[in-house]
This record gives sequence, C-alpha cells and structure tokens, in this order.
Amino acid sequence: MSTRSPHSGGGTDYRLPIIIIACVIGVIVAVNVLLPTAPPRPTSLPSAGQENAAEQIAEDVISKSTYFTQSQKQVMFPRAPELAGISGYINADESISIRKFVEEGNVVLVDFWTYSCINCQRTTPYLNSWNERYGGKGLVIVGVHTPEFEFEKDRANVVRNMESLGIKYAVVQDNDYATWRAYDNRYWPRKYIVDIDGFVRYDHIGEGAYDQTEAVIQDLLMERADRMGEEVAMPDEAPIIAGDTDFSQIRSPEVYFGYKFARQDLGNAGGFQRESEYEYELPVEGSWKQNVPYLGGTWYQNADSSDLFSDKGEVGLRYSAKKVNIVAGGSGRVTAFVDGEYAGNVTIAGDTLYNVVSSQGYGEHSLRLLFEGPVKMYTFTFG
Repeated sequence: MSTRSPHSGGGTDYRLPIIIIACVIGVIVAVNVLLPTAPPRPTSLPSAGQENAAEQIAEDVISKSTYFTQSQKQVMFPRAPELAGISGYINADESISIRKFVEEGNVVLVDFWTYSCINCQRTTPYLNSWNERYGGKGLVIVGVHTPEFEFEKDRANVVRNMESLGIKYAVVQDNDYATWRAYDNRYWPRKYIVDIDGFVRYDHIGEGAYDQTEAVIQDLLMERADRMGEEVAMPDEAPIIAGDTDFSQIRSPEVYFGYKFARQDLGNAGGFQRESEYEYELPVEGSWKQNVPYLGGTWYQNADSSDLFSDKGEVGLRYSAKKVNIVAGGSGRVTAFVDGEYAGNVTIAGDTLYNVVSSQGYGEHSLRLLFEGPVKMYTFTFG
C-alpha cells in the first residue's frame, strides 16, 4: 500500500501552478452510433485505417489541480445528469440516484454498457477491480445498461450475464434510453466520473486508458478525503490485464444481420427482404466480397436480426481478424469452417455473444457457418 498524492499518476503530468484542463485525444477502439430516432447502433472500429475513422476520435477530459473551488467548477465542468426513466434496478434499490450518492460524499463512476457488446465485456474486469479496490474509499459505480437489442431489455438476461461477468456493483436498466439521452451519449462502453460536488470530471469513450482512468479515480478520491478531513491510503494502480487483441490488425467492422442496423446489404442477389421469408442460395466462396455477409437457406428478415426458418442454414463472410464472435439467439448448433477447414462448433442456447473462431494469428479468411435449429443471427464482431 502507498499513500498517493492528489496530483500523481502515470503518463503525462497535467499540473500547472493554478489550473489546467488537459484534453487527451485518443483512438477509440470501439464506438457505437445512435441514430436520432432508433436504438443506438454499435460500430466496432479497431483500426485507424477503416471507413468512418473520424468516429474513432474522442476527448477524455481530465482535470488536475491543487483542488478546484466550487465557483471554478461551475465554469469549467458540466453537472452530472440524473438517472432517468429507469425500468429496473439490479444490486440496488429504487432510491438510488447520482444526486444521493454525491450528497452522501461519494465519487461516482457512471458506465454505459450492454451485455452482448464484446468491448463492454473486455472492460468489465477493470470495473470489477475498481469496485473492489475503491468501494470502501468513497467510489460508487453505477452501470447503466442501455440495450442494443430487444432481448437485452429482459431483466433475467441482464442478471444472468452480470453473474457470468462477476458484476457486483449497482446496475440500472435504461431500456427506453432516457438516461442515455440525458448524457447525450452515443457509445458503448463510455465512462463518466463524477466528483464529490456532482461535476463530470472525466469522460472516456471505448476501451483502453485504464491506467489513466484509475489515476483520475484516485485523484478525485483524494479530493474527497481532503474535503471530509479523512486520511486515505491509495493502493498502487492495478496492473493492466494482458489482452491478446491488437486492434491495429483488425480490418473488419461489425457486421449486422438486421436491415435496420446494417451498414451494407447482403451480398446475395435480392439482398435483405424486409419482414418476409426468403430462400437464399449461398454463392461460392471465391466470389465473396470482403466484409459483406451472405446467407444460404430460408431466413426471415427482422429489423435487428435474420431468423433461420429452414432446418439448416448457412452464413458466409470474408473477414480480416484473429477472433470472430457472433451475437445470436434461439437454440441450435453452429459449426464453423475457416478457409474450408473445420474450426469447431458452438451450441446456441439463448440470446448472447458467442465466440466461433479463435485463430493463432491475424489474417484474411473465408468463414462459413452452418446453422442447425431455430436460431437468430444478429451480428458479427471481431477481435
């Protein structure tokens, strides 16, 4: 254990004699876009060379100073919006609010997430660690679960996935996007840190910057302790969890199978047949275009998914990555073939994220998925 200075932290020193706000521009490893009149649409953008690369840029607003006065904060920082339109409370009761936590003398981390999002899942171990390390020092974490798909509105699904991810902090269900809109948010995951006076002092979009985020948590907890006349010993920052994802090597964006969210049409002749059943013929692999999905079998096209109506069906995709995940639902089995070779099978049992391919290295490949049973296909994501 070590006692941490209010100003200390890894990386760049943001201190000046009086006041400074440092705006750090970073690459967002995965962002998700909200259409004005529709649920938010996530977009995985791991590579700076992809289309819409401008969406990868965001500001992390970090404040470091001796301590700001109330009048200074009112000029410099926005007030944290309140939770709004909450339809469910998990690990919490209906009395919780940002205002109440602040009035009780807490620093609040607000995390927007949704359980089928692979980027959110990769962030969760850090949130769990911070909750354990700082929960007794004045940090409160509130997970705002804003669903991408209809099935993510179901409380039982959220609870089951929270248990599998080891989430013990409070989570609220933002099924109508009211809190999402109050924060003017457009991304999963996104973290806001609110200080003891209720001002948003940090804003980070996407994965990464974990050491920077923890440094801000410690700084604001030191400010809290100073205000409350407490002595607080801060632990050394948690080690960065070693990951095996190199986002610069991923050349495939998220691919959707619902016509409402899809960034491009199906590669099959006829494309998406909205709200209707259609029999597709899977073209030969050599004709597939990069990052364009193809179907084989009889499928029904919904706004957010393609549902298999025949006993068996196929999905084809030429992609560039190391890992391939699908968000799928229903019940059945999927068998994966990479470049014509068997790559494993997965049982589909409910609506969630499934890993279907884990290769040794990055590269461009052809993937054919053979589905058996009444399954739904929502999206491909990559790692």
